[in-house]
Amino acid sequence: MHANKRILWISFSLLMMFTLSAFAALPENEKCMNCHGQREIKSIAGNNVYIDPAKFVATTHAIVGCASCHDRVSSDHPGDGSAPTRATCGDCHGPIFDEYSKSLHGSKARCNDCHNPHDVKLPVIMSGDEINGKCAKCHDTRKTLQNHAKWLPQAELHIDSLLCITCHTGSKDYVITMSIESRQPGSKDVFKSATYEELATLSKMEDIGRLIDLNGDNLVSLEELRVFNHHLRGKNMRLWGMMTPEIVTHSYQILENRWDCSFCHASGPKAMQKSFLAFPQKKGGYTRLAVEKGAILDILYGTPDFYMLGSTRSTPLNIVGALIVIAGLSFPLGHGFFRLLTRKNRKEDDHEA
Repeated sequence: MHANKRILWISFSLLMMFTLSAFAALPENEKCMNCHGQREIKSIAGNNVYIDPAKFVATTHAIVGCASCHDRVSSDHPGDGSAPTRATCGDCHGPIFDEYSKSLHGSKARCNDCHNPHDVKLPVIMSGDEINGKCAKCHDTRKTLQNHAKWLPQAELHIDSLLCITCHTGSKDYVITMSIESRQPGSKDVFKSATYEELATLSKMEDIGRLIDLNGDNLVSLEELRVFNHHLRGKNMRLWGMMTPEIVTHSYQILENRWDCSFCHASGPKAMQKSFLAFPQKKGGYTRLAVEKGAILDILYGTPDFYMLGSTRSTPLNIVGALIVIAGLSFPLGHGFFRLLTRKNRKEDDHEA
């Protein structure tokens, strides 16, 4: 009980700290956005320096404020003709910067090649498509499929069900993150993450989470999943699960144990049952609702388009299955063995005949 109170107090303190920081940074941010929030704004060099205010306000960088990274903007800006200074990512994110510098990507891409500092989001509020889309900026999807197909069975299905960072970083604590996807017009098998507008049309309410969380308790039950899946079948939509890390690292590498199928497929029924359902938000980003444990085990109604062999295995069923196989083999083997033992008798009968 005391530990829970301490966690709640720490969480509340952090929330208050960030809230106060946001209020302190807000006036300065608004001053910058008066100009940089205009789509047509250009720098002296003619480059577009527009920043989407709706996207920026949802970032953690908005909390610390524009001046934290651009701390030497003169009072005459932009009339002074000088470009504002910019902080480096390592100034604030030192440990991550050091980790990334030692990775395979460290010498090939800068931080802002993947992360727009004015639209940066935590991984938990991004869709799998968004995260993998950052990798696809440099790694051609067709070549990625071809390279993986050389050793990975059903490579396309695997890549659709995993984030690149699930296999190519030392991230930890994997969960299943489900999202709602809609079939693209004119296609049979091409699905993309459903937009807020699409889901709002279905739910007819602003809180699209109530589309599945019918009782509004912020927990999606298996029964609610069954009802929702039945509702989706006639809407050209599906519920799609991806194995995602909860703790993301920047140690991009090729890990030997990811070549072993057992990394994902021999975890047993107690592992990777923790799952969430991600919903797009009106102003960008995603929010997650926890799903009752066992969703990925309920193949028919829970998550019918996601199946992880191994994680859904059951020891009693394995034993029953093995007994069935043994029983099936025993008949032909027993028959053959019996004929082997009686071959002399059969030869003598043939001679007498």
